[in-house]
Amino acid sequence: MLTSLRRCAACKARCQKCTPQCPFKPFFPSDQPQKFQKVQQIFGAVKVAKIITGLDVHLREEAVNSLVFEAEEAEARLRNPVYGCAAIISNLEAQLKQVEDDLHNAKKELATYIGPEAMIPTISQSQPVLPQQQQVANPPSVVYVTPLD
Repeated sequence: MLTSLRRCAACKARCQKCTPQCPFKPFFPSDQPQKFQKVQQIFGAVKVAKIITGLDVHLREEAVNSLVFEAEEAEARLRNPVYGCAAIISNLEAQLKQVEDDLHNAKKELATYIGPEAMIPTISQSQPVLPQQQQVANPPSVVYVTPLD
């Protein structure tokens, strides 16, 4: 029983014993099995092992994160072939806008009971004014230069 708790998610999914030299162990902990399942489904365990072991140690984590991102994008493409993860982002932005509108309307209604101080933005909503913005009355115009071919 104790050995099954020490296996990484990859070795659990592949029903293998997890050794200290397991290339998956540092990147696919046993408490995140879905992370490995997504990557294995898209790339295959053998190919992922070759990618991980073929890289320098300091590049491996970034490579695994890229593989996980690509696997999640592929999963989003299966759900929505046209927009992929952009559809999810768009949906979340629409939900955020709706919540912001609801909050604004609730504050307007609250203002009728407690006064205009209900409409004062909270700290998280207000954006800080940088000292440079206060000092510059007329900011310089931006000039775009196109490279010559």
